Amino acid sequence: MTRARTDGGQKKLIPVVIVAVIFACMYIYSRNNGTSPVELGSRSLKRLGSSLSGDEDVESTTSTEDGENNVALKSIPVCDGRHSELIPCLDRNFIYQMRLKLDLTVMEHYERHCPPPERRFNCLIPPPKGYKVPIKWPRSRDEVWKANIPHTHLATEKSDQNWMVVRGEKIVFPGGGTHFHYGADKYIKAMANMLRFPDDNINNRGKVRTVLDVGCGVASFGGYLLSYDVIAMSLAPNDVHQNQIQFALERGIPAFLGVLGTKRLPYPSRSFELAHCSRCRIDWLQRNGILLLELDRVLRPGGYFAYSSPEAYAQDEEDLRIWREMSALVERMCWKIAAKKNQTVIWVKPLTNDCYTEREPGTQPPMCRSDDDPDAVWGVSMEACITPYSDNDHKASGSELAPWPARVTAPPPRLADFGISNEMFEKDTVLWRRRVDGYWNLLNPKIKPDTLRNMMDMKANLGSFAAALKDKPVWVMNVVPEDGPKTLKIIYDRGLIGATHNWCESFSTYPRTYDLIHTWTILSDIEKKGCSVVDLLIEMDRILRPQGFIIIRDRQSVVESIKKFLNALHWDAIGMSTSGSDSEEEDDGTVLLIQKKIWIMSDGLRDSE
Repeated sequence: MTRARTDGGQKKLIPVVIVAVIFACMYIYSRNNGTSPVELGSRSLKRLGSSLSGDEDVESTTSTEDGENNVALKSIPVCDGRHSELIPCLDRNFIYQMRLKLDLTVMEHYERHCPPPERRFNCLIPPPKGYKVPIKWPRSRDEVWKANIPHTHLATEKSDQNWMVVRGEKIVFPGGGTHFHYGADKYIKAMANMLRFPDDNINNRGKVRTVLDVGCGVASFGGYLLSYDVIAMSLAPNDVHQNQIQFALERGIPAFLGVLGTKRLPYPSRSFELAHCSRCRIDWLQRNGILLLELDRVLRPGGYFAYSSPEAYAQDEEDLRIWREMSALVERMCWKIAAKKNQTVIWVKPLTNDCYTEREPGTQPPMCRSDDDPDAVWGVSMEACITPYSDNDHKASGSELAPWPARVTAPPPRLADFGISNEMFEKDTVLWRRRVDGYWNLLNPKIKPDTLRNMMDMKANLGSFAAALKDKPVWVMNVVPEDGPKTLKIIYDRGLIGATHNWCESFSTYPRTYDLIHTWTILSDIEKKGCSVVDLLIEMDRILRPQGFIIIRDRQSVVESIKKFLNALHWDAIGMSTSGSDSEEEDDGTVLLIQKKIWIMSDGLRDSE
């Protein structure tokens, strides 16, 4: 009997030894390949996530058929603290590890390069040590907690330009920039004065509403534009000035990680009334002016490009050469100087196609091909050509948009591109106003007037969710999925902002960006595309601030399946409404309101009271 027990013990010992050897090999592999054991664990989770999303060998927790399965994640691993600022598709470590052959001269290394499923960090992103609930808007425009973005190198590097100053536990933003050391507000007024706008107001009686600020720094220009009812998409890459966009978002200023490189910006044609570059260090002459032509694509008829740079005023030989060549280029593009003073020049784009048709044959840059879709942007390469106006815009000598704020509810002319009537548009506006009122009834016990600032609508359609929030102190990043109708141009025509995106991939923003995320049937859509619902939930957690909210509006079976993941994600369900669909086309009548907990890492994961 004793021998039998000994043999049995040896038999039980063999699998233990094998497992130990496997884990030792995993550890050695992780050390040699720049990953951590947590990352390897997260890759196992990715395989589970794929199964949960519809693989045949595991029944899906997000099944929309019977909703009766009981598979649920008990926990999700936490990423190493080094990854507290991870942006998966803009991760330079991933580029280095994969040895991607990119052309640095055209900024390919700052463009999106997403990891394949087997290399994703499917783990919860921890906050940095000492993280605090962000300072509320409007105070946040001028100060943030240093612990939330513990990077002070810009305060030293840009000390002579008043970008930011470290004061105790806070980082303060005096409002300066590379070109406007004495404050963005004075600079904005000077620009309005140059253009002879009434009362030196840059919004020009509501005619200027949407602005693209290229190479925006910490976005003080965009932050001060908000005082004039003008909203800017502040754009900058994750470059040597790391965290500049993170500072902008922490301040409550609309911003986006992106670069003028080889791909089109994720914005439709004719989106902005004004583009701005203040010493943005961009070579506008490269590749036959392709980057200026991309700005031309997104500018509206009669739109402005404000350029503050040494080339506009300096007298040394190199700056003069650049100025002459740039002036010749924009002249061939039919731009004219609207104003030039001191260190700033402002060009204006033509209102019609007349100048283009009057150019000499063979003039460069050429007109874009007739089959080119100027609103196709996801993964589409830029082209060095001029985008002509539609017949309607040409005949109207402009975009025919109402001034702001009437613009947000006035049916825009480009509705006709989708076969949407004015009546359908107005019905959608009323529908979402009613839905948002319902959301606020659920939220009211949990929020104060200043609780919410940065918001995202993951499937914005016509932008009516954001339009319903016009009178609240919030801004909304309206996301239009890349595989659906290209309605983002309608959103911009309403005086709102947003971006095109594929939700099978990570969004181009920092962790802890948004106070509220709204998902309308996006979870149903992602499953139909064959992508992982678990991946998407983890991505939503990455970009949501601690104590932030998620509103899920979807089919009841989908909502019930998502509830099984709440504990693993450290989310609380704080409200639910099931009233049946109020839409003729969607089964979307179930609403789940979720709040993300604040949790910290010590010896283990624990919630913070």
